[in-house]
Amino acid sequence: SLISNMDIGIIIVNYKTAALTVECLSALSDELGSVEFKTIVVDNDSQDGSDSEISSAIDKHNWSKWASLVCSGKNGGFSYGNNVAIRQFLSLPEPPKYIYLLNSDTVVKPGAVYTLMAFMDERPKAGITGSRLETEDGTGRHSCFQFHNFLTECANGFSLSLVSKMLSKWVHPAVVPDSPCLKDWVAGASMMIRTDVFYKVGLMDESYFLYYEEMDFCLQVHKGGWECWFVPESRVLHLEGQSTGVNNKSIAPRRRPKYWFESRRRYFVKNFGKLHAMTADIVWLLGMLTWKLRNIIQRKESKYPPHFFMDACMNSVLFQGFDIKKTQNKLETE
Repeated sequence: SLISNMDIGIIIVNYKTAALTVECLSALSDELGSVEFKTIVVDNDSQDGSDSEISSAIDKHNWSKWASLVCSGKNGGFSYGNNVAIRQFLSLPEPPKYIYLLNSDTVVKPGAVYTLMAFMDERPKAGITGSRLETEDGTGRHSCFQFHNFLTECANGFSLSLVSKMLSKWVHPAVVPDSPCLKDWVAGASMMIRTDVFYKVGLMDESYFLYYEEMDFCLQVHKGGWECWFVPESRVLHLEGQSTGVNNKSIAPRRRPKYWFESRRRYFVKNFGKLHAMTADIVWLLGMLTWKLRNIIQRKESKYPPHFFMDACMNSVLFQGFDIKKTQNKLETE
């Protein structure tokens, strides 16, 4: 049962990554001495035996005092899976002080969980903190960012050093910060959230299937008056893109899924309105077009996934319009 006192409620959403999830739990088990937590693994309808593999591991390693498995019943995406467990934690007589979202393809390094909690304990205005995400050789990955707006899209599209210099405030820095700093948003692969935040801004927006949902959530939290911090002393190994293949550098680039473009469109229309969303799409597409032409002239290889420019065009607001799903992030706890 989840009732006993705890500082942190940890959530791992699994989708066809049972072996990684078990490895993730194994690393968490070593953290138990330093901090009180309970973990809910949400299986997002993997239909590959993940649920029985994970529950067997929980029994086999005697993790059931602090870890349990919940089946969500459908693959509703990242926000949906997390919300299933967030609702469970919030419905407890004594909810945890913090909710910690952790990807199934991560391995926490010693002290990573405690470090985030201790940092937030000292800063009542910190609504969200994120860890330094690392590759297997310890290299830092980019995991803290500025909010995307039409200027970031301009910089991303044109990819010219002159444009990047002019827009340096909106382009993420070349180096990963090595001391705690205020950022707009942090990666959802290792993100600790003050539970009070959910009472004020609601849950994560389930209308995002995958991608942009943590940026959107951090934006709502920012509007609610809280700070978002990057805390590099909390270190987490991230085997990025294992469950989606989108950012996995070890395999040939795949065509970007339609839901990525839908999420991007949703983020801009929902948060900035129609004019801003249209401007963002136009400068992004124009930038990409010039980049493509430059590449053809200079005979360089494209940095984009297959069919990316055409997919970006066809999924832009110019072709798809401004209709987005109604936000689903109600907070009624069962």
